[in-house]
Amino acid sequence: MTKTRTFTPEDHAALIRRYFAACNAADYDALVSCFTPDAVHYFPAGLPDIPWRGADTIARKWQWCVENLGSQWTIDRLIISHDSPEGMIEWTHWKNKSATAVRGAEWYDFDPITGKITEIRAYYAAAADKEVAINELVAFDYRGRGYPLASHERRISVHASQHMGLDPL
Repeated sequence: MTKTRTFTPEDHAALIRRYFAACNAADYDALVSCFTPDAVHYFPAGLPDIPWRGADTIARKWQWCVENLGSQWTIDRLIISHDSPEGMIEWTHWKNKSATAVRGAEWYDFDPITGKITEIRAYYAAAADKEVAINELVAFDYRGRGYPLASHERRISVHASQHMGLDPL
């Protein structure tokens, strides 16, 4: 019988710190070692080729950022769940070649068997895109994950209209 390791909040926090150190060093092997092979990194609209799928792609994209943008990252705050394999951070992405920075937050899901990162959902502290009705992560399955697809008020209005046989729009 194989014993399954239990990962602690401290293990998850240490992994996020290792991941950021690997990003800053543009260390391909260290980056890949932080993720399950099929990990996904979701982003808001505006970047090419998103989401990033697979540990290899994630590692290569961060290497590109370091080489071409002079990227460096800091973890500004870090919170890890005490009872589920997930965490949240706030970060700053310093783009040294352009003397700019982006701030944001990320939600992390960890594989309970390996302790590695299975998914990152990035959110930027940025202006909303006025060209889209709902500003959200590209290709993230909000419906499948059970997220609300309309405001509480809109859901009540649609439900009432459908109940009365009216067109909710």
